[in-house]
Amino acid sequence: MTLSSKTREAQSPTEKWMRYLGFPGGILLFLIILFLPPGAGLSASAQSGAACFALALVWWVTEPFPTYVTSLVLMFLLLVTRTSNAKAIMDVLGMEVIWLNLLAFILSSMLVKTRLAKRMALWLVVRFGHKATWALLAFLVLQLVLAPLIPATAARCVMTLPLMIVVATIYGSTEATPNAFGKNLMLLNLACISVLSSITMTGSSANLIAVGLIQNMGGHRVYYMDWMRVGAPVAILTMVLMWILGQKLLFRMKPEEQVPQVEGGLELVRKQHEAMGPLSFQEKKAIAIFALVLFLWMTDIFHMRWFGVEISAPFAALLGAVIVLFPRWGILSWAEADIPWHLLIFSAGAYAGGLALDDTGAAEWGVRMLFGGMNLKGVPFGVAYTVVISVMMYSHLLTTSKTVRTLIMLPIIITLAKALGWNPLAFALPAALCIDWVVGLPISGKPNVILFSTNQFTVSDNFKYGMLTCTLGVVILVISGATWFHWLGITPAFWSVAP
Repeated sequence: MTLSSKTREAQSPTEKWMRYLGFPGGILLFLIILFLPPGAGLSASAQSGAACFALALVWWVTEPFPTYVTSLVLMFLLLVTRTSNAKAIMDVLGMEVIWLNLLAFILSSMLVKTRLAKRMALWLVVRFGHKATWALLAFLVLQLVLAPLIPATAARCVMTLPLMIVVATIYGSTEATPNAFGKNLMLLNLACISVLSSITMTGSSANLIAVGLIQNMGGHRVYYMDWMRVGAPVAILTMVLMWILGQKLLFRMKPEEQVPQVEGGLELVRKQHEAMGPLSFQEKKAIAIFALVLFLWMTDIFHMRWFGVEISAPFAALLGAVIVLFPRWGILSWAEADIPWHLLIFSAGAYAGGLALDDTGAAEWGVRMLFGGMNLKGVPFGVAYTVVISVMMYSHLLTTSKTVRTLIMLPIIITLAKALGWNPLAFALPAALCIDWVVGLPISGKPNVILFSTNQFTVSDNFKYGMLTCTLGVVILVISGATWFHWLGITPAFWSVAP
């Protein structure tokens, strides 16, 4: 279960050719974007930022180099092209997401060392693991239960990561030899963690920002149950379909991958679980520490009232790490903490590139060009609705921040709805449901970055799974706009034309 920085071997002739062509392809795309005549309203720094990010994206997908090397190249290019200054680039290592990644793996190492992760994983396999498909469903249900309780997506990922790693190992999928089960397991959890956050308006802070914009700019107050009755069916149906399609279409499992690959089968797993005996003192300590962190994650809205200060998710994890590493009374020594430093470098480069797109205005320019180039005046509601939902859903590929996407996109959508003569709620609320669907790339969200470090899937695997998830979401949202949302009074008749 050690997370190494070794480059994953190409598993097919196609992947080998992608690696050969990816290196010159990234450079060519960089030069084309960099030396194109500037578009209307696109600054020189925005153009160079887009060129740098495009090169990195090609290299991350094709993997001619380890992903962390590409991130280092990206950070250097951002400096020499004068897209970002040195301080802005280096400061990304101090971002909350970087610290949360580091602290997450300290807590995960605690669960692994004490064998609590193994105990929980063995129980999960004994209870649901007769077939791989049911083991995957168990994780879907687990993420569904956690989503309303813990708004922090990274926190949910940290909690369940040790279970994923151990269950993947039991089904024969390791970092050195990942198989289809491991891909399905990691990517299903990746999608569930993000998509199921759209079930409630408290699923993320970006959702609450969207609610505020809808009320202040659109003149409609969205209540908790209003959001839930439109968001929950869409998110849950999408993830159930991905549970099926992931196994049947994207990553088909061989017969031997559909059962636990330990000698003796489930009976041996059951015996191993029983042989662990009652909880050890160290396991009880690990439970107490993790329960403290979990409590702080779940009660963040009360912190100011209780403590006079808000203890954010990274600082709650920091407190847990302090207790875990405390001399004599803790559980781990620093050397025993399995921290993937290469992942932190990858994350730093990814966020430096994403912030450059935001800061230079390249991401906002791209979104405005998408809407500005479309003449939606006089078209049926359903056509305009489909365009708005599609742009909002796939816009997460342009910027890594849900908050930035919300602040850029929602005002544009609300203004567009008014200009076309439609109720702003009809566009804005369904579009707001797309905020949390950051599943297209490993750099799209914090859980994506953490799960990518397990080396169980590639960037292209993530892209395929994420794009299918988003496309299903668009289809379901469009169907819902014509039926369910219309019956609730949110959207007008699908083929009606604004007066």
